[in-house]
Amino acid sequence: MRLMLLVHILGGALGLGSGYVALAVTKGATLHRKAGILFVCAMLVMSISGMLISAIQGVAPAINVPSALLTFYLVITSLTTVRSTPFASRRLDVATMAMALAIGVGCFALAVIAIANGGREAGVAYPLFLFGGVALMASAADRRILRGEPLRGGPRLARHLWRMCFAMFIASIAFYLGPDRVPEPFRNPAVRAAGVLVPIAAMSYWLWRLRVRGTGRIVHVSVPDAV
Repeated sequence: MRLMLLVHILGGALGLGSGYVALAVTKGATLHRKAGILFVCAMLVMSISGMLISAIQGVAPAINVPSALLTFYLVITSLTTVRSTPFASRRLDVATMAMALAIGVGCFALAVIAIANGGREAGVAYPLFLFGGVALMASAADRRILRGEPLRGGPRLARHLWRMCFAMFIASIAFYLGPDRVPEPFRNPAVRAAGVLVPIAAMSYWLWRLRVRGTGRIVHVSVPDAV
């Protein structure tokens, strides 16, 4: 289990580091694609290992398991949004839509139970409502896409951006606000607040830039090759 914890921490650190690079560099450039692939791999390792540790050791499973599943879902769908490969099949899209729906319903149910129990346990209701709302919103968006035309251009990139950034936001909460396993310089309150808010700020900026300036100023290669 100690090895799995080390893998989890390294996966989270690599995921955040590569995520910062992907957010900062020119979208669609070679460095962005490589950082994006590393981000996906690291975040999947982090979410799976974190979920197993929480479930096996009983470390706040009511919040850690749903957040790990939501992170896994967001990363997978962020990747399949911009990579036209056999991996991104309709069957997978249906499965991830159902997964998001189950996560959303589960989060709301756990939040209600936490409030009913009261005490310190009620505090987890707030992030559970947030994660549940995001999961249900994403599932509804998946359903609209499955029933309509495939996303292209700006909407396709927007879907990729917000899902990647929100997954990174969840990882940032766990890294900066979780147990003090991080180096001492990262324990400063200002650093912690900035670390948590950077993914949301970056997401807002890129979505605004995409909306105002269009895709041409952001992506310089064909969309299927961008991650």
